[in-house]
Amino acid sequence: MTKVEKDKVVEIHYTLRLSDGTVEDSTEGEPPLPYLHGAGNIPPGLERALEGHNAGDTFTVTLQPTDAYGEYDDEMVDAIPRDAFPDETELAEGDEIWLIDEEGNETPGIIERIEEEMLFVDYNHPLAGETVTFDVQVVEVRDATPEELEHGHAHDQYADEWDEDEDDEDWEDDDEELDEEEDDEVK
Repeated sequence: MTKVEKDKVVEIHYTLRLSDGTVEDSTEGEPPLPYLHGAGNIPPGLERALEGHNAGDTFTVTLQPTDAYGEYDDEMVDAIPRDAFPDETELAEGDEIWLIDEEGNETPGIIERIEEEMLFVDYNHPLAGETVTFDVQVVEVRDATPEELEHGHAHDQYADEWDEDEDDEDWEDDDEELDEEEDDEVK
């Protein structure tokens, strides 16, 4: 039996709950989440908790913010002049926006508040500062392909099942776009 370890692709079902018991996210009714173990694709505490498990194992782990989505950092709230956006751009508190730096890196943020001439954008992960609990079922563990190791993430086997009629070239293009998007998310 293959154990969860570095450079294995692991598929998990999970339910993520906040400390008050609220379900924040779940794969229930959906395909399992695939990830490349050891590549930092999931919270570090969850990755450590999965180490050594086998397909079929289930467990629950509670993670403090430092092992989950990080501590909330007031320094990650930035004031941006309203005129940095085109006039026709509709902006509202709670909206997610993507800002691009001088090097072309995209960073997601949430508009925390809008004042007359300034927007205050929070770049913290939405669950930063939260203690979270994961209920996990390990569905499958397999060796990563050379391509997955090169790209630093698992490739979604379910994408091919969604539309068997697509030709291979289109899927390759979609996979390359997915790789680029996921690479941007990791930065």
